[in-house]
Amino acid sequence: MHSHGGHGHSHGTGRVLRISLAVTMLYVVLLVVAGIRAHSLALLSEAGHNLSDFLALLLSLVAVYLEDRPPSATKTYGYRRAGVLAALVNALSLVVVSFFIFYEAFRRIQHPEHVHARMMIWVAAAGVVMNGAIALLLWRSGKDVNIRSALLHEVGDTLSTAVVIVGGFAILWTGQYWIDSALSFGIGVLILWSSFGIVSETLNILLEGTPRGMSLEAVESAMRKITGVSEVHDLHLWSIGSENHALSAHVKIADMATSESDTILREINEKLGQGFGIHHTTIQMEHVVCETAHACVIAVPDEERKHDHSGHDHTH
Repeated sequence: MHSHGGHGHSHGTGRVLRISLAVTMLYVVLLVVAGIRAHSLALLSEAGHNLSDFLALLLSLVAVYLEDRPPSATKTYGYRRAGVLAALVNALSLVVVSFFIFYEAFRRIQHPEHVHARMMIWVAAAGVVMNGAIALLLWRSGKDVNIRSALLHEVGDTLSTAVVIVGGFAILWTGQYWIDSALSFGIGVLILWSSFGIVSETLNILLEGTPRGMSLEAVESAMRKITGVSEVHDLHLWSIGSENHALSAHVKIADMATSESDTILREINEKLGQGFGIHHTTIQMEHVVCETAHACVIAVPDEERKHDHSGHDHTH
């Protein structure tokens, strides 16, 4: 039996995301106005970065509500992968933003423009406070890949705006306006780096790969150590959502009463739940040899298997 107590958590996460959306949009407007007035590509790059954050937060908010919808006859797992898809789109949008910044920075570094460094510093300082506060709220509200993708956006913004402050002081001290373009390159690299981990993890989930940080060999070994289990095969391990893992396997046991095999099954599920966080399992108990025929794993009684391999022809 599975318990589902995520509604309160989803409500809290949704509230954090709504607040973050409103604050982020206000800051995007501030960055665009200040970037144009200060002739700062770094600030305009930050506006693009924060706009992608706004879209990331919006996608995450939609995904939170979709994930809360119950399973149906056509969506038997519900919409648990909505958050994974949102995270993938978020990360890919970051890649696009970073290459746009590279292009603009390369163009601007060839023709530097006069930059109002003091305005850069004050606007960036406001961004550090805002993005840092949003990142803290997201960090406290959830750890699934959807929320972590939005969190990465915010952490990246906090760091990049902090770099803009340093760059603003450097321009004031040296009078070298190419520093603004160089900062933009650095921001682009930071954005690109932060997106790769999320792209990799979400693709692994969508391709039903072994969950991040989990070893198939370790799971199989733990199942084999349970008393009464003689063999584990046709083992599959995947994620329904970033924090919802599933397993299916064939487990060979001795020929015994159903009540005895239920004890083994219960122990397997306890071991998988407590040791690996796997709570959705489909386990087929069998006491016969399992062979592969026509791409399907089928159970073959020992007597029939011996007869098939004895070399005698079948009568037709």
